[in-house]
Amino acid sequence: MSKIKTRPFDVSNYLTNDEDSAEYLRQVMEDGDPALLAAALGDIAKARGMTQLARDTGLSRESLYKSLSGERAPSSDTLFKVIHAMGFKLTLEPAHA
Repeated sequence: MSKIKTRPFDVSNYLTNDEDSAEYLRQVMEDGDPALLAAALGDIAKARGMTQLARDTGLSRESLYKSLSGERAPSSDTLFKVIHAMGFKLTLEPAHA
């Protein structure tokens, strides 16, 4: 009997357009976990290319990999640079709406 080869699930393989990425971020933001937000941004960066994000933010690839690993919450400065460089904007609305 042959063995089936599998790979771990990687959401970055499915983030093929801005709408999918934005919806992914919306879902993650509902959780309210800054480390999870960083990891989601890392997934999107991986899908788009970390090298280009490094150029666009002025941060090193190594710094981005660490900041967007999800192991810790990055600084707000880094989050805003990454979000802006990815072409997203944050909007707020009342939670009870």
